[in-house]
Amino acid sequence: MLQDTSKDWALILGGSKGLGMAAVKKLAGVGFPVAVAHRDPRKDLDAIHGEFEDLKAKGARVRHMNCDAIGREGRSRIQEALSGEWLGPGEKLGLVVYSIARGNLKPMSVEAGEAVLTGRDLEITAEAMAFAFYDWARELKELGLLSDNASLLALTSEGSRRILPAYGAVGAAKAALESLVRQMAVEWAGEGIRVNCIQAGVTDTDSVRRIPGSGELLEHAVRRNPSGRLTQPGDVADAIYLLSRPEAAWITGNIICADGGERLC
Repeated sequence: MLQDTSKDWALILGGSKGLGMAAVKKLAGVGFPVAVAHRDPRKDLDAIHGEFEDLKAKGARVRHMNCDAIGREGRSRIQEALSGEWLGPGEKLGLVVYSIARGNLKPMSVEAGEAVLTGRDLEITAEAMAFAFYDWARELKELGLLSDNASLLALTSEGSRRILPAYGAVGAAKAALESLVRQMAVEWAGEGIRVNCIQAGVTDTDSVRRIPGSGELLEHAVRRNPSGRLTQPGDVADAIYLLSRPEAAWITGNIICADGGERLC
């Protein structure tokens, strides 16, 4: 049942699967109009479009576009849609969630049949998982598309500080992302914009499954988590919703953990 009647929209960048789709469903379910950017192969589009159509059938306002949201061309396409046919008169973005997971998972030493991590791999991963978040936030702000007290959220992981197999590029990108969030929070606080990271516990998503040894990682996370289970996408979506609320207006520049206490053990 729809609960909120705010005119502010939520923009989910990377909202077709995993944590991003969970956020779309949560926010649409409580009354947010939701705009979604995603990049998926043609073979997956029927199922993804079906998810969005199900939400619309329940009364949700959902707009979506399948394109590359990282590069300048893709960002311009989505921003033009927001400024044009998506947002109505007086409507702005009250929440932006950056949930794009695109990076290289390569070891730093040569192993049988595997390519070694290069500096170019580091650049590509950091651009996708850190720097593009800043570009998006800056451009939306400059276009006047952010509402007063807008909440900007990026998703990070414990890998920014913890060593995981072949996670060097992603871990470095997440560390850069967290640094950017702190800087953005301070420099934009006077404009009423709050910026935070959500650190999810280990969650069984497609992105996690791509990490070498992911099966063992998932099993260890269950044993490690004092709450006795893995983090679910819905747990993270609930945290995203909480940080979208006006009552969270004084929370900025933080790494907020949604992990059931996993990081403590």
